Amino acid sequence: MLLLIVIIGILALILLVTYAKLNTFLSFIIVAIGIGVAKGMPLDHITKAMQSGLGNIMGSLLVIIVLGSMLGKLVAESGAAQRISNGMLDLFGPKYVQWALMTTGLVVGIALFYGIGFVLMVPLIFTVAARTKMSTVFLGISLLAALSVTHGFLPPHPSPVALVDKYHAPMGPTLLYGLVLAIPSVIIAGPLFGGLFRRLKREPAQIFNLKSLPEEQLPSMRTSLFVALLPVVMLAIAAILKVCAAPGGMLFITADWVGNSSIVMLVSVLTAVWLLGLRRGMSMKVVMGKLDEAVKDIAGIVLVLAGSGMLTEILQASGISKYIGDELGGLSISPIVLGWTLAAIIRICIGSATIAGVTAAAIVAPMVASSGANPCLMVLATGAGSLMFSHVNDSGFWLFKEYFNLTVKETMLTWSLMETIVSVVGLLGALLLSLWF
Repeated sequence: MLLLIVIIGILALILLVTYAKLNTFLSFIIVAIGIGVAKGMPLDHITKAMQSGLGNIMGSLLVIIVLGSMLGKLVAESGAAQRISNGMLDLFGPKYVQWALMTTGLVVGIALFYGIGFVLMVPLIFTVAARTKMSTVFLGISLLAALSVTHGFLPPHPSPVALVDKYHAPMGPTLLYGLVLAIPSVIIAGPLFGGLFRRLKREPAQIFNLKSLPEEQLPSMRTSLFVALLPVVMLAIAAILKVCAAPGGMLFITADWVGNSSIVMLVSVLTAVWLLGLRRGMSMKVVMGKLDEAVKDIAGIVLVLAGSGMLTEILQASGISKYIGDELGGLSISPIVLGWTLAAIIRICIGSATIAGVTAAAIVAPMVASSGANPCLMVLATGAGSLMFSHVNDSGFWLFKEYFNLTVKETMLTWSLMETIVSVVGLLGALLLSLWF
């Protein structure tokens, strides 16, 4: 009976978001209340649980997401992303331009949220395609596969950060495992798969023109890379130091504090404010204005996560989570496969990778501790599932179609299959890593 309540609740969420076109935050609230009522929770307990869930998830994630958005905004608008892309093209040369774009997507994608990265990098693809006479689709898949992987696998992106919280996984090791999975996923889904479309040439829509800064206004390559990769470097160093240091010692305590996600992102943003803003002649007012704009850009994501926090708390307070954990724990299926499968199903039904990931995690998380599954790998597998087969209910599908001037069928054969490859390779990689970790 309890499992049926959850299934009906998830179906109701899908119908409200997909068919009724109701705001996602409102849909989460309605479903959370409905599940609480169906379980027989007192009404005042339902509202208290929702408030608690909202506070819990916002308290742990809001700082990281807001600071991550600020960092991405500064990297994008300062010209640092443009400098990195130019440097990669010079490094790889025209013969291996697809590998240059893939590497650019990985590096820039760590700092930029997906929507910003897509809009920023696609005009670059058109410019490179015009210069090299290569297919825009071939080059686009090489770069956008990297952006998808960072969006689904790597903190500080919203979905991986939320999954880290729900699975109680350490951020540093999750990022390191994510990087290990990201590289083969991007290579297979990007240059290798994209190579099938070398001859698929389409003229991009004329409205999408590259708005680039003059060369003399760009920050140096060293500064651009340092700022974009600083969160990764700090988390990696902290994780390594914690492995080497004695638990409870001063070095361990210091590394644990420095490796805290909020501290990492705060240091990264302050560094970007100085190196990409103030030191290059921007006034404090202009820099702070860009940070304010960054906060506005993520309002929708914050509300989605807030709604998921309410639903998660209702499942826990009602005892449904424990019941599901006990029931699923008796299954022979791997928690990694189960997390991926649920996220993939919800993704295909709703279209949103963030909603798919956090909703699946709310269901699967209770069984992780008892199963002995590595929480870091659960984050990656669920994140991979949330990227599965993007199609007509996903805004990314239509962005790719319109920017690259493709038909729906061509978009399915290129974009949708690329996302599917990323998802499947991510699952296989997580299963492979689970043999050792």
